[in-house]
Amino acid sequence: MNKIIKCSDLKLKIFIEDTDFQGVVYHSNYLKFFERARSEFLSQNNISHKRLRDTNLAFVIKKINLEYISAAELGQNLIVKSSVERSSNARMVFNQEIVDENNKKYIKGIIDICLINLETKKPQKFPDDLLLIFE
Repeated sequence: MNKIIKCSDLKLKIFIEDTDFQGVVYHSNYLKFFERARSEFLSQNNISHKRLRDTNLAFVIKKINLEYISAAELGQNLIVKSSVERSSNARMVFNQEIVDENNKKYIKGIIDICLINLETKKPQKFPDDLLLIFE
């Protein structure tokens, strides 16, 4: 069984730029919120997107599965909760959800992330410092 790591929660507030004309969060913005939480996880573990790109490596989404549960609205304070599990030496799976302070769920997602070589577009083994996180 692979180790599941609970990531730090990411708190955010919904601004007008996050919403559609009805004042509800535009559906694709939830993906941005999930991405911010994943990037924060990497940053907290000293994994730099810029350093990876400097060595022709990047994380890409392999698969994404979303379940929209309720619509978040302008002015709300929300929390992105995430956990991550290594599925191979080049792939990890994030389980993410967005909730409010009362733990009301708005969206759930399962996102498979791969590390690829930008030149060959082939999967690449995670850097050792990332692999150590999962030990």
